[in-house]
Amino acid sequence: MAKIFIRERRHVSEGDGRPRLAVVGVQGSDVKFFKTRVRKAEIDAIAESIGAEVVMLPRGSGEHGNDGDSGGHGRGGRRRRRRDA
Repeated sequence: MAKIFIRERRHVSEGDGRPRLAVVGVQGSDVKFFKTRVRKAEIDAIAESIGAEVVMLPRGSGEHGNDGDSGGHGRGGRRRRRRDA
């Protein structure tokens, strides 16, 4: 049986309008994800159609400083494209 491993994203809350889950990995299937940030209903629909089990991974507690992020030291975020006038 295939498994889809997901976890909750940081800095996203209920009703935020942004996908709350991140796909961490897939085992035992040829499914390929083009978007790694997905909604729960999307994950459930994909898992049902391929016969996979969804495994929710625990989030880190934040005790160790960077808690698995890239170590951006507060400089993270989305890059914006410069507009030339």
